[in-house]
Amino acid sequence: MTNKMPLDGVKVLDCTAILAGPFCTMLLADMGADVVKVERPGGGDDTRRMGPPFLGGDAVSFLMVNRNKRGIVLDLKSEDGAALFRKMAARSDIVVENLRPGAMASLGLGYEDLRRDNPALIYCSISGFGGSGPYKDRTGFDLVAQGMSGLMSITGHPGAPPAKVGVPISDLNAGMYATYGILSAYINRLKTGQGQLVDTSLLEGAIAYTVWESATYFSTGTTPLPVGSAHRMTAPYQAFRTADGYINIGAANQSTWERLCKAIGREDLLSEPRYSTNANRVVNIKDLAATLEETLRKKPMAHWLPLLEKNGVPSGPINDMAAVYADPHVQARNMMVTMQHPKAGQLKTIGIPVKLSDTPGTIRRPAPTLGQHTDEVLREMGLSAEEIARLRKAGVVA
Repeated sequence: MTNKMPLDGVKVLDCTAILAGPFCTMLLADMGADVVKVERPGGGDDTRRMGPPFLGGDAVSFLMVNRNKRGIVLDLKSEDGAALFRKMAARSDIVVENLRPGAMASLGLGYEDLRRDNPALIYCSISGFGGSGPYKDRTGFDLVAQGMSGLMSITGHPGAPPAKVGVPISDLNAGMYATYGILSAYINRLKTGQGQLVDTSLLEGAIAYTVWESATYFSTGTTPLPVGSAHRMTAPYQAFRTADGYINIGAANQSTWERLCKAIGREDLLSEPRYSTNANRVVNIKDLAATLEETLRKKPMAHWLPLLEKNGVPSGPINDMAAVYADPHVQARNMMVTMQHPKAGQLKTIGIPVKLSDTPGTIRRPAPTLGQHTDEVLREMGLSAEEIARLRKAGVVA
């Protein structure tokens, strides 16, 4: 294993806020990119103030998705601030922004503006609805995207009010697709020397996750409805009640179904025509679930889970967050990492979910305090102490 990371030497100028953009640039930073987060004067990224508890002056929501970055405060609306940003972009490999649609272009900092000085620049724009189409000028939020993408029409239990996915999946997936697009464009640049615009959105990031549901609609013309914890294409594959709580069981093929019946002592179900094939089990899913729960509710989780595992039936508990991070496997995979913050002290953060054997990503620094690295970054650009002092006095940097 080397000491290098896959994106060592890649310079990213991060003009993002809230979640989709910062999540994207955090993923790049985790793999070694030098990410400089640009924040506005007067408070910076709104997530610094979103949700308790506040640690060292910043909310945990900000600290979670801005690790491994350096931070500066720069007034892009000022002439000097915009000029500084253009100078930084000319030296960068990647620019990422998720401001209000058209905001960067109105400041002369859009893709077409910056590529003139840096044709190799990869410029990623993340928005609510993308850079084209009738909704391109609308602002977007995760909740709105979840509704418009169809996600909320298939989430929750039948007959219940609309429910969103428990995490802000539109934001997170837009950030993930932005990262995927950036890295694809970067590989192309290594081949051709040319940069390009990467354009993605919360709406598209959400629609892209409706794999089974879109397949059902495309093939049958019927509109999928919520199915609770069940799977719409295979059964049994859902949460089941035991004597002391719920467990998940995934018997996703015929051989696993047969092992499940034998494991719980219900071999009689194997000769039942309604459950003889996966197609029949899906059609009769309500009766099947009720029949299985008649047996499962007789004994506790501690009885069923080891038995199911022993018999090769995929299963597991439904953990809350405390149980997740107490799990020895989660700990062994380093999915909770402790780091030191200059103001908040010791912090815990989510570990890196993809492990590279030779050039693994690392968590090297906490999220920056507001403007923490302004002087450092400006000195790297060749500005003198006198120039930095002048810009600070004018309110261009902070």
